[in-house]
Amino acid sequence: MEGKAKKSMELILSLIRREIAGRYRGSVFGLLWSLLNPLFMLAVYTFVFGVVMKARWTTPDQQNATHSTGEFAIILFCGLIVFQFFAEVISLAPGLIVGNVNYVKKIVFPIQVLPVVLAGAALFHAAVSLLVLLTFAYIVFGGIPLTVVLAPMVFAPLIVIAVGIAWMLASIGVYFRDMGQIVAPLVTATLFLSPVFFQRTSLPFWLQPWLSLNPLAIPVESFRDVVIFGVQPDWTSLAYYSVVAIVVAVLGYQFFQKTRRGFADVL
Repeated sequence: MEGKAKKSMELILSLIRREIAGRYRGSVFGLLWSLLNPLFMLAVYTFVFGVVMKARWTTPDQQNATHSTGEFAIILFCGLIVFQFFAEVISLAPGLIVGNVNYVKKIVFPIQVLPVVLAGAALFHAAVSLLVLLTFAYIVFGGIPLTVVLAPMVFAPLIVIAVGIAWMLASIGVYFRDMGQIVAPLVTATLFLSPVFFQRTSLPFWLQPWLSLNPLAIPVESFRDVVIFGVQPDWTSLAYYSVVAIVVAVLGYQFFQKTRRGFADVL
């Protein structure tokens, strides 16, 4: 059993490296695009929300939002890292099996690892963006909070729930090819209905608890707390979210395993 798990892990890591390398193969800038894309998004959103709309953020140690546009950009970028990871996994999931028909035809290949590989590649891009974020945060804020070591802990539940959803979407995408078109606007909606551009406290009090129904809400707030603000996340909310993430992952995996039997016939 241990040897089988080791081989599965080696396969997943190999496929992740292949996925990352293949995505930028032939391009002039190569892996540099994993850095340029989030920076471009940051520049656009900072200009729109920070310069044009003059949005500001109330930090835990401030009663008034008086920070600079540069500080707002760092806070915004932190939320975008979480969204980009989620969006990359969910957006590509519906076409994952359809785009890897050769794996489906191989009886010995564990196609259930493909959503995990997709999440691994997205996690690599998130890690690159995090390094950029920490660099700018050190320059702008003059330091990096020690709570940053908790970042993997608060990010882990998001990875679990994203993989669970990806299993479901990858399976549905085989039988219902329009799934990709449906997912795209839903992913955009999760961005603008999550606390990436606004704070939970800016909403009416009665509406604030409902924000947690967005799968990005708690991860964005928790990630921002430990990476930027240097405060402990809401461990209770994070614990509830983790339980939900595990349930979604288990159900997603079971759904995938039950529906995979017809993949070869449909493809």
